[in-house]
Amino acid sequence: MRIGEIAALVGVTTRAIRHYHHVGLLPEPERRPNGYRAYSVRDAVLLARVRRLTELGLSLDEVRDVLADDAGRELADVLEELDADLARQEAEIGERRRRLAALLAAAPGEGEPLSPALAALLAQTPPTDSPAAAKDREHLTLLDASGSGGEELYAALGPLATDPAVLALYERLDALADAAVDDPRIPALAAELVAAVPDEVFAAIPAGGAVVAGFKEALLAEYAPAQAEVVRRVMEAFVERGRG
Repeated sequence: MRIGEIAALVGVTTRAIRHYHHVGLLPEPERRPNGYRAYSVRDAVLLARVRRLTELGLSLDEVRDVLADDAGRELADVLEELDADLARQEAEIGERRRRLAALLAAAPGEGEPLSPALAALLAQTPPTDSPAAAKDREHLTLLDASGSGGEELYAALGPLATDPAVLALYERLDALADAAVDDPRIPALAAELVAAVPDEVFAAIPAGGAVVAGFKEALLAEYAPAQAEVVRRVMEAFVERGRG
């Protein structure tokens, strides 16, 4: 292969290839009698690995270290790794296209960038004007976007989505909007909210929990003082229950 052909095959520019030669990242191939570089399949594999590693955010020095560690690997092993990586990218692109299709099919203003599993969960929830229920939906959407949710977790939450008693708990939380932080209703409501969550939900939460750094503080800030105290107690109880 000539430089233009290997560049098109791997998806890089000829300028990038020449730069990789210049910095010693990509060995110079043998040249034909006419002076043109003659690239092999192994050169293409090496160039594809360079591209993949740089796309992951590695510096050229870091890429050089990775390639040095892999110098003794068989070509077939490297090809299998590249094929697996392409399959993963293909699956991710397919998932993004499915989400985009859902957004395009939705009426204006109704589409949300939700995973299919979360969309199915939210579709089960009965209509309500509860501000607390709306907040929970927003929080689930945020966790979904951050990748902290998952099909197993959403499936475990399914029974809660259709339980009328849960809606009543939301309404009791709404009723604390103007209450004092020492309101006597707080302990009982927090305990009932914790008790309403089945063990399957905790089993579905990934190791380390589903709450990213800073999320707890941001969540509590959205509630009135008495409501925030209920949510704080619930979150602390969840942590303890998850350790058990």
